[in-house]
Amino acid sequence: MSTERLRVDLAGRAYDIVVGAGVLAAAGREIAALKRGKRVFIVSDDHVAKHHLPGLKASIESAGLSAQSAVLPPGEATKSFGVLEQLVGSMLDANLERSDLVVALGGGVIGDLAGFAAGIVKRGIDYVQVPTTLLAQVDSSVGGKTAIDVPQGKNLVGLFHQPCLVLADTAALSTLPPREMRAGYAEVLKYGLISDAPFAEWVAAHADAILNKAGPELTRAIVTSCRMKARVVEADEREAGQRALLNLGHTFAHAIEACAGYSGKVLHGEAVAVGCALAFELSERLGLCPGGSASRVRSWLKAAGLPAAISDLPELGTTEDEMIEIMRQDKKASGGKLVFVLARGIGQAFVAKDVDAAAVKTLLAQALKR
Repeated sequence: MSTERLRVDLAGRAYDIVVGAGVLAAAGREIAALKRGKRVFIVSDDHVAKHHLPGLKASIESAGLSAQSAVLPPGEATKSFGVLEQLVGSMLDANLERSDLVVALGGGVIGDLAGFAAGIVKRGIDYVQVPTTLLAQVDSSVGGKTAIDVPQGKNLVGLFHQPCLVLADTAALSTLPPREMRAGYAEVLKYGLISDAPFAEWVAAHADAILNKAGPELTRAIVTSCRMKARVVEADEREAGQRALLNLGHTFAHAIEACAGYSGKVLHGEAVAVGCALAFELSERLGLCPGGSASRVRSWLKAAGLPAAISDLPELGTTEDEMIEIMRQDKKASGGKLVFVLARGIGQAFVAKDVDAAAVKTLLAQALKR
């Protein structure tokens, strides 16, 4: 098994990200090496569990640890107070101790929910991220952001709780539907759009190879994305400054997801794709970004089979005013003013405070027309 190991170097809470094909089979050995307690509580969903839970349990038990599990419904709707309460109850019924470990086996929904539950049960239990989607491997599994969704918006209730290990098995992506792979690809491209134009060019040029779920291009895309995120997290763990750049496209994306009712008809990565295109369009309209940048981003997204405009998504049944009100609930918002990650060019993102709401409203009004 060929793997790459990256380090997220946080003082007193540093952890490794292990990337490679076959990492799941070695999970027990990796987890046992953490020298925590003898019990592991695995959180997964119905879709992932049937593919990967038996193998993970076997690996953990072969390392001399015991493994219990909770299997939840799939989908964004699982990130709710109700399911969180059920999961916390299951953890307490299992008599988990603070020396035990929680393992999040799944995509971003499971990672966010399990990490949040681990952070609040008995004031904090360590957890391991085992992401099984491309999006989770390159983004949500790294950095310790955990949360649930509420009617007011996405990820508005949560906490920072860093994992103690991330195990990203590229072979696990073989069971991922093409749509989910494309959603993850949007997050990979996002890293280049933020701060590395050559990487954005490379990702766009190798879209087919990355989406093919195997080969060195996929591994390079994951490792490079994780390395970029790790460096940002080290510099700004709690999103006081630089880390906010990772939210390129997300202010638009979260509003899109909220209007779609977190129903799954718009995946997070799809919303991010559209959000990135809108962020570049807004940057151009405000005179911040060279003309043609937005069309270039849109062409890259379309070439990968991703939506590049709101008109490419299912009908949202909303208005520009409703979307702006959701944006005012965004975690980056300050003093009720709109804050966006915008760009001076590809690879040159920055945080723009007090963005003109009228410009955003005009952009959304045109974007929502069909």
